[in-house]
Parts: sequence; C-alpha cells; structure tokens
Amino acid sequence: MTTNLRDRLVLRHYLVVAGLLAASAALSACDPGSSARQAAAEPEREPGWTWSDERVMETVNAVRAGRDLQPAQWPDGARVAVLLSFDVDNETVTGLRYGDATVGSLSEGQYGARRALPRVVDLLDREGVPASFFIPAVSLVLDPSQIGVIQAAGHHEFAVHGWIHELNTSLDAETERALLQRAVEYMTEATGTRPLGYRAPSWNFSANTLSIIREMGFLYDSSLMADDQPYEIDAAGEPTGMVELPVQWILDDAPYFNPRGDSYANPRDVLQVWIDEFEVALAEGTIFVLTMHPHVIGHRSRIVVLEELIRYVKGYGDDVWFATHLEAAQYVKDQAGL
Repeated sequence: MTTNLRDRLVLRHYLVVAGLLAASAALSACDPGSSARQAAAEPEREPGWTWSDERVMETVNAVRAGRDLQPAQWPDGARVAVLLSFDVDNETVTGLRYGDATVGSLSEGQYGARRALPRVVDLLDREGVPASFFIPAVSLVLDPSQIGVIQAAGHHEFAVHGWIHELNTSLDAETERALLQRAVEYMTEATGTRPLGYRAPSWNFSANTLSIIREMGFLYDSSLMADDQPYEIDAAGEPTGMVELPVQWILDDAPYFNPRGDSYANPRDVLQVWIDEFEVALAEGTIFVLTMHPHVIGHRSRIVVLEELIRYVKGYGDDVWFATHLEAAQYVKDQAGL
C-alpha cells in the first residue's frame, strides 16, 4: 500500500469519524473506562415492565438465534473446531474512537502493532495454527506493516472490526453503513482480499447492523452470544442464511487482564478457565471460539498462557481441527445446505 493511499484515506475520513465518535459512549470490552461515559451519554429509558407485549416481542425477535448449525462431524473426523481470533484494536480503543486520546494512551495502543502482534503471529506460525484477525481499518492505516506480518504464513484470515472501533448503537444507519463500507474498501485494497467475516466493535450490534452486513455480502458474523455452537441468525422471525460463530466474555482476554480494573485475574487462572471451556467443547463435539487482543494477550506474562493453551489443545491430535472463522463458517454453511 502506498503512502499516498494511506494519506488520502486519513485526510478523507478523519474529521467526520472523530466528530462522530467523540460523542459515542457504550460499554467496551477493551476500554474499561468507558462505563462512566456511557452513563453520562445514554438517554433515560422506559423500563421493560411499562412495555406492551407487542413491543417486547418485536424487540426480542428483531435479531434472534435460529437454526442450530452444529455439523454432525468436523473435517477429517475431528471432534472439536478450535477458532482463535485476535481483535487488532491498538490505538482505536486507547483514545481515538472517543476522541480523548493522550500520548500515554496512544503509546499503549502502539504496543499492539509494534511488539505484541509480531509476538502473537510468531507463536501461531511456530505452532502451525491459523487464526482470524478482526481489524478496525484505522489500525492498518496507522501501521500497514501489520498486513505483512499477518500475511506471511499464508493461512491467517483478515476480517472486519469496523472503521475506528465505532460504537454501532450510537450511530444512525446511514453513518454505520458508511463507516463499514469505508473499512471494507480500505481493507480490500490494502490486503488484496475482500473480507467476508464481520465482528462488531465491542460486539456492539445496533438495530441496523444485521441488515447492513447482509446487504454488504458478509458470509458470517462473530459478535453475538445466544449459543456456544454455530447457528443461523433470524431477523424478525425469518431465517437470514447468515452464520453466527458466537462469542462470550468468558472466552475474551480483555475483561480478565485489565491491570487497573477490579476484576484482574492471574493469567494462569485464566488458562484453566479456557482449558475447561475447551474440554466441554470437545466432549460436546462443537466449537471453541477464543477472542484475544494483541495489545492484551501479547504481553510477556500472558503470551505464555496462549502458548500453553495451544500445546494443550494440540495434545488431542486429530481430534482437533484448527481453523479460521471463515473456514468454519463455510463448512457449517455447506453442511447445513444454506
């Protein structure tokens, strides 16, 4: 990617994006300090006990888990599909999206690209394990060298994680669509591959997100939590053909590893949680979806936990299918005849 392309994109989008996102506020997996902003910015809501039955049903059924897409078996007779994913947020969650960046906070984000991502990818490639990288496009604008780091092994997936880690529920449909379109166009040109996977920044689905990603031709989403097996997403009670590879806070590194938070966990304790989750996924013959962030898991005292987890899982040999999210979504889609 040329410097001119990067400069044009920054000049074209920065002001409008910064203006929109300075006012955004919602809970974020990667920004524990956002809860105070959320409380200050959210309008007063009507409690559910005041709603009509029709409103309850319409709200609940807008986006709902539909058909179970758990296949009868995984490729080559494997008993479990292991899907490792990394949200490459960097500076987008350490200041840019809310417009409250400081030199110190941005340096924490730069660590993700400068040191943590190469460390993570080196581990994956030494172990021969593919992964999916969900990336806010601005992370690549700021440091395009990350593209080559991820591409070098030839088996990792680029997927979309918004433009600048925007909060979808704070945006109108037109703005949400425009930001996502910019992200897709940029990532397609910069990486040479049109991304087919979507993960909402902070898993923050708006009322418009599903229709937008369907319009844009995404094969799958990985933002929702209605199951721990793959499923088809329904919209207003109707099947959409969209594959969901569900996520869960239990299987996310960020809530555990905020050293300034009140829920900080010893990395070795977290390893045991993830091993237990894997063991049950194996017993049930389903998927193990782990969400990580290079600027979180890539620190020295944490990368060893990921290494131990991978080696533990690999100990099950042919019972394990390591796959990208795209490979798994295509497989379950084909098996279900979607």
